This record gives sequence, C-alpha cells and structure tokens, in this order.
Amino acid sequence: MDAQSRGRAEGADPADQWVLNPQTGEYELRLEGDVRPPTPPTPSVPRQRTRQAPGPRPGGPRETDPDPRDRDGDPAPGGPRDSHRRTRRQPKRSGRRKALMWTGGVMGLVLVGGSAFAYYWWDRLGGNIDTVDIGDVGSDTVLGDGPANILVIGNDVRTGKGNEAYGNRDNVTGHADTTLLFHVAGDRSNATVVSIPRDLMTEIPDCETRQSDGSTKTVPGSQGTTRFNESYGVEGRDPGCTMRTVEQLTGLDVDHFMMFDFNAVKTLSTAVGGVEVCLEQPLKDTSGGTKLDLPAGKSTLQGEEALSFLRNRHGLKNESDLDRIGMQQKFVASMLRRLKEDTLGSPTKMLDVADAATKSLTVDKAIGSPGKLLTLAKELGKIDLKNITLMTLPVVDNPDEPKPVTVVPDPAKAPQVFSMLQDDVSFTEVKKQKKKAKDKQDVLLKGARTEASAVRVDVLNGGGPQGAAGETVTWLQNGQGVSRSANQGNAPAKVSRTQLVYAPDQADQARKLADLMGLPASAMKPTAEAGDGPMTLTLGPDFTEAGVPVATPKKVDVPQSRADEKMCKG
Repeated sequence: MDAQSRGRAEGADPADQWVLNPQTGEYELRLEGDVRPPTPPTPSVPRQRTRQAPGPRPGGPRETDPDPRDRDGDPAPGGPRDSHRRTRRQPKRSGRRKALMWTGGVMGLVLVGGSAFAYYWWDRLGGNIDTVDIGDVGSDTVLGDGPANILVIGNDVRTGKGNEAYGNRDNVTGHADTTLLFHVAGDRSNATVVSIPRDLMTEIPDCETRQSDGSTKTVPGSQGTTRFNESYGVEGRDPGCTMRTVEQLTGLDVDHFMMFDFNAVKTLSTAVGGVEVCLEQPLKDTSGGTKLDLPAGKSTLQGEEALSFLRNRHGLKNESDLDRIGMQQKFVASMLRRLKEDTLGSPTKMLDVADAATKSLTVDKAIGSPGKLLTLAKELGKIDLKNITLMTLPVVDNPDEPKPVTVVPDPAKAPQVFSMLQDDVSFTEVKKQKKKAKDKQDVLLKGARTEASAVRVDVLNGGGPQGAAGETVTWLQNGQGVSRSANQGNAPAKVSRTQLVYAPDQADQARKLADLMGLPASAMKPTAEAGDGPMTLTLGPDFTEAGVPVATPKKVDVPQSRADEKMCKG
C-alpha cells in the first residue's frame, strides 16, 4: 500500500510515531512536532463483584424468537483483578526510533493464538470498534494477575451482503449463537476454550441493561430453562446478559466479551489468505442454503466459502449442531496456525488482519480501544498453541423432550469441567512458569478459626444427591459439634458446584466449616456486606456425601483437542 492509503504523510514511518508510555503500559501516537509528555494513567476504582446465594428470579413474559434454533443454519465462531505493570524495553535504533512492535494475538476468533497484532492506523482501528456499556458485569481492568475469562460471542445477525441466504431474514438483532468461553490460566502457561452449544437448555437470569439515553432497564430472566442463544437479542438482552448467563451456568466470573458477526469469518479468512481444512469424505450442502461443495482431502477456504463451511451441518455424522461445533474448533485451530506460521512474518498481512478483525468487532468498554486490545493480546500471545485446549461443554440429550432436539449439561462431567476451570486446573500437561501468579482465592482459607459450636449455617441442596442437605446437617450436628446448623431443603435454583456464602465478620466460621467439610478455596464466596444471620451452604453436583471432601478433579474424560494439532495429517 502507498503512504496515502495508510492515512499518514508520505515518507513517515509509522514505527516512529508510536511511543511507549511507561505509566500506562500502552503505546501512544506522537505526530511530528508533538512534544507532549506521555499521558498519565487515569485513576479508576475497580468494580466490587461478589457472589450471593442463589435466590428466586422473578419471571416475566419474554419475546419469542420465531425460529430460535434457526434450522437453516447457524453462526460462525466468531474472568476483581489488578492491571499489569509493564517495564519499558529499550527499542533498537537504526537512524530513527523504532517503537512499532509485533506482539500478542489477533482478536476474537483468532484471540486464542500466538499471532501478532499490528499497531497501525490508530484512528481507523479505534473507529472500527463498537462498544457496549454492560454496567456492573465484567471487570474494569484489561487483564489482571490471576485467571481471566473472556466470552467470544458469534452473533447470527443476517446483515451484510449474501448473509440472508443463511436463514431468517427478519433476524436483524441476532442471538448468541456459537459462543466460546476462553479461560486464561493465572500464570499464562495454558488456556482452555469451551464451546457452549446454542441449543443448550439453561436458565437466563434477570439482567440490567443500559439504554441509549443513559437509563437502565431490567430484562426479566427466563421462566425455567430456555435455549442459551436467547441470552442475547431477545427482549433487548445485551452481551452483558449472555455474560451473566455463563456466570450462572459455570460459576465463573466473566471479565470481558468480544462479539463478531458473519462478516468476520469472511473477512478474516480472506485476510490470512485462506484456512486449510481436511475432509475424510466429500461435503456438500444438500439443503440449498449455500453452494458448499467440497471434495475429500485438503481444501483452502476463505470468504463466503469459509462461512458456508462453518455454518453447514449437512453431511456430518448426525447433522447436528454438536457435529458442527467440532468442525468449527478444527477450523479455528487451523486459522491460528496459519496466523502463527505465515501471517506473523508479513506486516502487510497483519495490517489486513487487524483491520478485518476490528471492523466486525463489538466489545465491552473496559477493552474498547486499540491500546487496551493490544495489551490483552500481548498477554494472550504468551500462551503456546500446544497448551491451548479446545472442547465442547459436556452435554446429554434433553430428557424432557420425547424426540430430543436440545441438550442439557452432562450431570456428571459438566460440573467437573466447571470445577477445574474455577480452580484454574490445566487440561494439558504443562510446566508451570517459574513465577506463579498469586492465588487470591487461597487467601480466603488463611486466618483464624472459631469453635465448631459457634458456627451458624443454613444448608440447602442445589444439585447434590437427594436428601443431601438433611444428611449433612445430621452429620454436622451429631459428629462435628456444629449444633447451630439447619436444613433448609432445596435451594431456589441449582448451582454449578458447592458454595459457602458468608459475611466478612463470619470468615472465622467459614474457615472452620471449610475444614470440616473439605471445601476448596473456590467454594468460598464472601459478600461485601455484614450479615446478622447464618451463613448459607449450598450443596452442588460436586457433593457426594457428608464426610467426603469436595475436591477438584485433576482431569476429566471429555473429548478435547489442542490448538497445535493439524487438521490435515501429513
């Protein structure tokens, strides 16, 4: 490209126009003659996020998507923490100062790789990015020093040339379709990407949304369970509602979201020069929705053909959404390798990828600038592809349907996956970095303990075996001296795992009960406000019986792959 097409004066090197601000850890644009000192960081107060005991959620009428499953096809794929302090590295000098650095990873679908994100066209990139104010959900910091969770949402909105061929043309808002939960380990040595099926039946909580006039509106949650894809778009639910739904489902804090539409797949796959896929047998869309017709063996896909491949389920084993998710994961892994092996070495290609990614990107305000996205990408780029695990949330057919169309979380395996993510346990055999990130959660178990007789606790069953609450209270009273425990029956809603909610002045009681019950640090849920009542212990599906510690598994038997595994062998 020529100088004018890049939006800079002819002869000016973009590398010379970027200066690292040591106070913020971000690069800033300095045009010729600009002698301003680096901009000091703006003080911010992190949001206080606490988890309360589950309670009843008021229901209400909700708009029904005329075809929430969109049988004609589905979308393409598109974690409170302190901010990082970064030390200034001395750039090489070759006549002029070179501050342009190629580091990190491309966003969204390519977020999980070690590819490079280009600093260029700062104003253009900033103008490409759309942001949504999601209120008090999420984190104010880009990425802290502990585990982080980023939700990548594939929006199935039909806007854009050619996209009307993929189903309901009246779908002008879109839904949370292909959704990836990207869990980053606290020590940045590994990551886990969990695909959440669009037809997963789950509860959608009430969520407070910000309106364009600055006011807030609470969108009622679902009455019972409904499809996961309705967590966005229905009745004005925003991406924050999808984040709250995932938090309730998994027991994890979701820090940020990144949302892409159909156009992202077409533009990104084209920007990297195509993505290689391999098929054991020919694949043809016989529905007439697309013109997809691929031979057995290797094919390189980009643009419309790449989108058709990711949307298609015809010709797959069961022609189901779950089959398609598996193909999407392999496609994403192949794109990551393409970026790492080919695109990283070409500044021109990286400029195209960055532009393509941001044009189709919507994020929360906490990461809504090129600088913040770069900071995030640089951290994610530290993870080796071989230590990135891709899997689908373990599910089973919905037992409430005569002929199952939807799915529900696997009652045995899903809680195990959630437990490993909550405790930041790697799914790969990875050597931990020498300097481990401090586990803030473990601090909750450190401190004084009260006597068992002083422990006051209400016990509820939120997904454990039948009669678990009553049996636990009997065990606590008769065998452990916790005479002030009470059986409160079933919890208002199921929980993903056992949790103990307590007030700050009850920490000594909580630690004692954790010792008696064998509760891990991740089960401790302190509130921000003092309380005069008993603590609340809600038993989840990870609870087996009284006296048996609630432990986090070290591994779980679920299908999974690694980002460095080639789709095409040989």
